Amino acid sequence: MVSELRHGGVPEVDEPGQDPVPAQTRELLSAVPSLAGSATEISVLPGGLTNQNFRVTTERGCFVARLWSDGGLLGIDREHEYRNSVLAAAAGVGAPVVEYRPQERVLVLGYIDGKTLGNADVAEPAMIPRIAAACRMLHRADRFAGNFDMFEIQPRYYRVAREAGMSIPAGYEDLMPAFAAARTALAVRHEGTVPCNNDLLAANFIDDGERIWVIDYEYSGNNDPCFELGNIAGECGLDREALAALVTAYYGRTRRSRIARAELFGLVSRYGWTLWGAIQSATSKLDFDFWSWGMERFEAAAAGFTGPAFPRLLDEVQDGD
Repeated sequence: MVSELRHGGVPEVDEPGQDPVPAQTRELLSAVPSLAGSATEISVLPGGLTNQNFRVTTERGCFVARLWSDGGLLGIDREHEYRNSVLAAAAGVGAPVVEYRPQERVLVLGYIDGKTLGNADVAEPAMIPRIAAACRMLHRADRFAGNFDMFEIQPRYYRVAREAGMSIPAGYEDLMPAFAAARTALAVRHEGTVPCNNDLLAANFIDDGERIWVIDYEYSGNNDPCFELGNIAGECGLDREALAALVTAYYGRTRRSRIARAELFGLVSRYGWTLWGAIQSATSKLDFDFWSWGMERFEAAAAGFTGPAFPRLLDEVQDGD
């Protein structure tokens, strides 16, 4: 049964007098059974730095087709993405999965009709508890395939970049002791892992007016819930007050150690994603400034790791509430 849920809320990109969808892509998508139809319409959805996304409308409904590129250097497991997308949909927070065709590198999802959030939306005081509720719903899903641990991913990214001779920001290695200190402190009061998206930039939240949906499970895996919350703050530009509000809404009460934990994980995530940007800068064919993207995260991580609040965060994550 085809779901009538829709996905996106983002305007399509069309050039007057020019078909923005390559003929080869049209041919590929027309061969996907769930998308085949005489009245098929295909348009480009913007966004996505490792995928091409298309809205496909047929007589049976409206869908999103994700055509992915090779994510091997970035540690993307497409089988895990598919399985976890199914679990997120079953939990009521992810778009329904319609069809998975790994041989063509295609994942078909239901299209969610709603507003794709921006950073300013995420920071709205009224939005923060709704986002926290969406995270709780996701984190209560059945156990995901695979784990996501930035303390394991960052060394792998670093090795890939170094062995290939890719550029790494000057001073990056100088922060490795702080990164290690964060790992040690965060291990003291570890409370287990839950299914996480792990890549919740604002555009991965869609508001249909009633609830917040969470999309894009490329980097999904079981992880510390405070990584999810801290990474949201880092990717969406939340200040410390907004992050504290998000953590408090998530847990239902003020937990000082969890606020510090999310804040510390926010630094950890930005330090690791810096190398994601470096790898993409060296290898991606997309017209996007990955280097500047990575440097924004590096500079934020460096300011946090070397700032006066860092020792306090190390202490607070080890304290009880």
